[in-house]
Amino acid sequence: MNDFESIVIKHLPLIDVRSPNEYKKGAFPNSINLPLIGDTERQLIGICYKENGPEAALELGYTLVSGAKRDSRIKTWINQINQFPNSIIYCFRGGMRSKITQEWIKEKSFIEIPYIDGGYKAFRSFLLSKLRPSTIKSEVVLLGGYTGGGKTKLLNHFNNFIDLEKIANHRGSSFGEHLKPQPSQINFENKLSYELILHQNKHYQYLLLEDEGRHIGKNYLPKPLSNLFNQGYLVLLNTSLEERLINTLEEYVISSQIEYKSHYSEELGLKKWYEYITSSITKIHKRLGNERYHQILKYLEIAFNKQLNAYDFTDHIAWIKVLLQEYYDPMYEFQIKNTNKKIVFQGNYQAVYDYINNYYYK
Repeated sequence: MNDFESIVIKHLPLIDVRSPNEYKKGAFPNSINLPLIGDTERQLIGICYKENGPEAALELGYTLVSGAKRDSRIKTWINQINQFPNSIIYCFRGGMRSKITQEWIKEKSFIEIPYIDGGYKAFRSFLLSKLRPSTIKSEVVLLGGYTGGGKTKLLNHFNNFIDLEKIANHRGSSFGEHLKPQPSQINFENKLSYELILHQNKHYQYLLLEDEGRHIGKNYLPKPLSNLFNQGYLVLLNTSLEERLINTLEEYVISSQIEYKSHYSEELGLKKWYEYITSSITKIHKRLGNERYHQILKYLEIAFNKQLNAYDFTDHIAWIKVLLQEYYDPMYEFQIKNTNKKIVFQGNYQAVYDYINNYYYK
């Protein structure tokens, strides 16, 4: 099987038979790790290969994965295939592990399951090739605006939008972490490549993106791709401070606390949320300046204590307002003043929605 584009477009399920450690370093969307050999087994086989050669290593592999262990792994693969009959196997190079897995499945079930020719390495190379600017035929349109303006919410109305923050599992700010960790850089690139392939397959004339920096948390765009995106048309969303305060309160306080409380207990979740916000403020201490830093921490403490006692979130507006007006807004205004991007339109939420819908949703 080497029709890599079909794997992406058809959302074909993948069975990764590499070891768990290999899978953690990087894998593909729609894949599940059901290894032929585990980490310890792989290590022992590798030592044997170096010391005694490939035949001895293969013999050791059959010894290590035999009897009940072999039957258990075959059963796991067959259960997955029964649930997803169009599954495809892959190992690192599409070699011995894929072939053995394929043979064992066929022996037990008579199912002829395909595997990826060239394995993980070949498919990964294909996905990386799709991150080259030359493969992107759509014109890029960027949506910029003040922090808290509702850019993601607006763009989610359009199917030709690729949400980089969603792919990176990060909100794209100093306070943007979620409890679930960000993907590895490899997995971020793989997922982004999938999204770009799906976008190109639909033959959209335009690609909608938020006006992001190259880095989204710990993930980052390949430099040539970032340069291409930064050459796009720029649309600016103008949102009132009052609306931005409400949006930020909802996303970074109310929704974020729900996330923490669902992961921990309610009491511990709130404590963990408060610690995270405090540490995020501390990370930008130097850029805030000492006076603003302590002012924000004081407002946060007052708001949090009031929330605990009266379940009232309104006082959180005070520290959010200082952050927006005295930290994020000046940075945004400096960037817009010095941008080389072509600003083609600016307006309020409805005006920008209508403009994109009329001119760039195609």
